[in-house]
Amino acid sequence: MLIQFLVAGAVSVCNIAIHALVMMAVVRAAQAMGRKTMRHPSLSLIGIMIVTASVLMAAHASEVMVWALAYRLVDVAPHGTNLVYFAFVNYTTLGYGDVVPVQKWQLLGPATAMNGVLLFGWSTAVIFEVLRRAMLQTSRE
Repeated sequence: MLIQFLVAGAVSVCNIAIHALVMMAVVRAAQAMGRKTMRHPSLSLIGIMIVTASVLMAAHASEVMVWALAYRLVDVAPHGTNLVYFAFVNYTTLGYGDVVPVQKWQLLGPATAMNGVLLFGWSTAVIFEVLRRAMLQTSRE
């Protein structure tokens, strides 16, 4: 069981690092946009939110790929399993149950879900903050 926690912890830390880097870039970009005078504040707000959400979705997709790679390295699922699909199902807590990990690695599924929930919550907080700042900027113009 300890090895499962160590693998899950290592992958989670890697994903948290990826997320932190993306978050810094998103917040800095939003701050830079907020300092500019905008001709069409409503359109700018829409653009900022589309870019923010798209970048965060790409970050989550990258983090799923990290889990899929880890699954491959430790042989988590039966041979022939689509590991990206399996990682997405776990990371998003969808939990179809059509693929299950081998017994030796059964804790990696819940650990993946825990990591996904944490990072989705973090993304939600950043989306809200970007929206709040963009709306403040819009109201000043």
